[in-house]
Parts: sequence; C-alpha cells; structure tokens
Amino acid sequence: MSTFKDLGLSEDLLKSLTELGFDKPTPIQEQAIPFLISSEQDLIALAQTGTGKTAAFSLPMIDKINPQSKAVQALIIAPTRELCQQIEQDIFKFTKYMNGVQSVAIYGGESITHQFKRLSKSPQIIVGTPGRLVDMLNRGKINVSGLKWLVLDEADEMLNMGFKDELDAILEDTPDTKQTLLFSATMDRNVEPIARKYMNDAHKIEVAQRNVGSDNVTHEYYVAHARDRYNVLKRIADVNPNVYGIVFCRTRRETQDVADKLMNDHYSADALHGDMSQAQRNYVMEKFKKGQIQLLVATDVAARGIDVDNLTHVINYNLPEQLEAYVHRSGRTGRAHNKGVAVTIVHMKEVRQISILEKKVGKKFERKMVPNGAEICEVQLLALIDKIKESHVNEDQIAKYLPEIMNRLSDLDKEDIIKKFVSIEFNRFLEFYKNAPDLNVQVNDSARVESNVKSYACFEINLGKNTKLGPKSLFEMLNSIPALRGSQVGEIHILNDKSYFEIDATKEQDVLKFLNGSKFKGSDVELTYLGDKKNEGASSDRSQRRSGARRSRNRSGGGSGDRSRNRPGGSSNGSRNRDRRRRR
Repeated sequence: MSTFKDLGLSEDLLKSLTELGFDKPTPIQEQAIPFLISSEQDLIALAQTGTGKTAAFSLPMIDKINPQSKAVQALIIAPTRELCQQIEQDIFKFTKYMNGVQSVAIYGGESITHQFKRLSKSPQIIVGTPGRLVDMLNRGKINVSGLKWLVLDEADEMLNMGFKDELDAILEDTPDTKQTLLFSATMDRNVEPIARKYMNDAHKIEVAQRNVGSDNVTHEYYVAHARDRYNVLKRIADVNPNVYGIVFCRTRRETQDVADKLMNDHYSADALHGDMSQAQRNYVMEKFKKGQIQLLVATDVAARGIDVDNLTHVINYNLPEQLEAYVHRSGRTGRAHNKGVAVTIVHMKEVRQISILEKKVGKKFERKMVPNGAEICEVQLLALIDKIKESHVNEDQIAKYLPEIMNRLSDLDKEDIIKKFVSIEFNRFLEFYKNAPDLNVQVNDSARVESNVKSYACFEINLGKNTKLGPKSLFEMLNSIPALRGSQVGEIHILNDKSYFEIDATKEQDVLKFLNGSKFKGSDVELTYLGDKKNEGASSDRSQRRSGARRSRNRSGGGSGDRSRNRPGGSSNGSRNRDRRRRR
C-alpha cells in the first residue's frame, strides 16, 4: 500500500496528516486522491460507511484551493447536521498549515445570524445541509458563481431523506464548469438520475463490493417476543459490561423512550434524535465521544456524522425500515482495525429477514441465545473482580484510616471479607435476576414453512409501499400470468421503494420473461435476480401439495401483512394447519 506522500499531496497537508496520526491511506483514498489531484473529470465514488471518504474528497480540494481568492470554491452537501459538523472539523484540522484557507459549516437548528457572521469571513469551503443551503442561496448570502468543486456526500441517504428538490435547486444554481464529486454507499435508482442529469462523463471508483459488511464486524441476532425487546436489550448490555456502542431505533419517540428507560434503570445512556435542540445534541455527542456515555440511543438520521473509532457494539433495537441502512449502522463499529459486533433483536415474524441481510453484507449471522440470569451474574461478578484488581490505590488518602479499618475487620478472615464486599456490590444483580424468565423463543417449527419446493429463486423488484405494492397485490400480479399461477412463494418483504420475494426456483425464467418490463399501476416493473436459496423445510407430502393447490384456487388475497409465505392467492401457514386438523 502507498503512503499519503506517494499520492502527491503537498508538504503542508502531509504535516497535518502526520500530526493527526494518518499513516496509510484507505482504499478509497488511495484511488480518489491521485485522480482528483490530476483530473478535472467528474467522479462517482462508491464506498461504504467508515472508509475515509471525507479525506478522499477534501484533501485534493484543499491542496488545489487558491487561498488568495475570497470566492466560494468548494461546496460540500451532506444529509445531517452531525455529518456537516464532522466534515468541517476534519477540514479544519487538515488545513492547520494552509494559511488563508477557511471553511464553515451551515445547517438547520443553529442561529442563522451566527452563520451569517461566519459566511461574512469569505470562506473558500462551505459544508451544509440541503435545506439550509437553499435558504442561504435564496437570501443571497452565498455566491457560487466561482465554484470549482461540488461534493454530494452520502448522496443515497440525502435522497432517501427526501432532499431531491433541494439538491435540484442547488445544483441548477452552480456553474457548468465545476467538478462534481458524488460519494455514496450505494448507486441506487434514486441516485442515478442525479448523476445522469448533473454529471458529465463521470469516472467511477468502486471500493470492494457495495453493501458488504466490514471484515472486522461479526453479526449476531437474538430472537424474542416483541414485548420482551427492551428486556433483551438490557441483558445484552449486562452480559457485555464494557459495552460502548449505539442502539438504533426507528423513530424519535422510541429513541427517547428507550433512552429514558435505560437511564431510569441506572444504565449509562442518553438519546440523540431530531427533536432535540442543536445545543442538546452537541452536549450528548461530546459526552459520548469522551466515553462518559456507554450506550447512545439514536435514530439513523441523527447518527450520521458520528465519528468514533472504538465502538464495541452496534445494537439494532429494531431493524431499519430500509434494510440497506443495516450496512450503514453496522459500519459504525469495527473501525480503525478494531473488532466490532453488530447485534440485532428480532421477533418471530422478522426472523426471515436475517437471510436477506446475510446476502447484503456477505456474511453469515450467528444466532445467540438471550443470556439467562446465572450467565449474566457470572459475567458481572468476574467483571467486578477484574475492576477491583485493576483499581488504583491512593495510599496517601487512605493511610490514616487503615488502622481503624483493620481493627473493625479483625474478626473476619480474608474469605469472609471478600464475600461481604462482593455481596454489597453485587446484590442488585443477584436480586434482579434471581427468578429471571427465559426470554428465548423457539423458531425452528414456527418460522419454517412446509413446502414441496426444494429451492427458491430470490428477486428484488423496484416496487414497494410508495407504489401501493403489498403481498396481496404481488400475489395478484403473479396469478395474472398463467405460467406462474399456483406457484409456491417464499419470503416476501415490502419496503418503501423496493421489495423482495422468493418463488419456486423452477419458475425463475418465467418470472423474468413475463414480469420484467410489464406494468404495475402505471409503473414499469424492473426485476433483479438475486440467486437461489435452498428450502430447508421442504416436504414431500403429496396430500399437502394437493390441498394447498385447492386452497390456492379457492382463495384470493393473502393477507394484509408485509411478510408472507404462500402460494399466489393462497392462505397462510396457519390456515393450512387448521385445514389439516379438520381433515384428520
């Protein structure tokens, strides 16, 4: 691997990087920096979270910026306040020895008059969120007529957050002569139109495989009833006394609720979400970065820009709405050559989504059993003993008390003293977990569906909740094609802008032939074949196959849920079980 010096950066920049402890460039930096130093061609760079993208795009720009000019030369657009702050802080550190180069961050949630003052100092680099940038452009506070570089950082996330109109407004206001840099974890169908419309003959860099988890991260999941989710979270924290991580929730309300419960139960925790003021968010983030908070409970959006290298865990209290976000979440741990663990808590109906996530990250997930009270007590007790052994004794402070302490303990031997001391410190855990119930759920029988199909063909379809696709309408779509009518369907997962489904692998070519390019409620249908998956629960019972076929003809729909395993138009597994009981 090359060094930063080999990439062609100036001595002033190298001096800053050395002080910051930057040693070897990451793969995205190794490819992007020399290209941007030597070329003015637009660039699309695809790399997952935590790979050093900020340095990859900012170092070449800083090296080429004219410090004598007071015009805005670089505009960096990022999805969240936290990420804007992090990018600007990094740039500030990089430019320590670059006299005359100034940068500012502007974002919602902070006094706009303070930002006016910062902009009045004529910074050459502006980092901003889409909404606040549009506001400043409309007020005439930012002039981008001399712009040389435009960076879209985490473009996929900005579009998922609904910033397309703001991005269009900003991009249309910039000169055609600029160099546009698009950095993203994914190149999905939302990002592609932006690239086509606003980029010219873009060079593409793709580091490793998109949407693949870090080699330093192991993936685990726990299965429990939905009602026990919070208690499972506490047990995960208790069995990992030195945990330092982020707990991801879906909504702001849930984030605050979980954080409040943890704090009330005496855990070192706090919340981070969009309903908090910027001052509150800064305060919480500062405590978390200093290690004063062990568990930061956050939404996906609020966690953007969190740059902490030594997180031990990422805990998915809920699976993300968009499963692509799982890669972003898990990428928060396992950084800087450290090992990390991504933990997911799922209930019965979500177990099937684990296989989809395994495909996305390219790794097997290990099912872990929710620890029982005895296991947790043992871990906590040994952790307490280790803490005692490693504690520092201040001889000067306690010397004057030692004679009286020794006198009061004179009738106790060493073993008694240890037992009593440990009991004082440890009784809370012993009492709490004395009659703790088993929170594990058996999933082998209830999560597996009987089927005569030996394997399923897995597909991604470009339709979802946004286009009114549901399990019922998917069944109807399949049933409308004679070659697919009555075919066994496996897992179905409906997302906002895309979905996944499985169908009898023998029907793979028919699905592609008849569905690809068809219409659904005015939308073009686009299918991506993801490969085959063996059906571990395949059954050879002919009577089941025949009764299933009859039910498929007699019933339509398939339920209103987002996940199902069925024949097109058929009944649920529970209905098949009831039918068999009636026949017996």
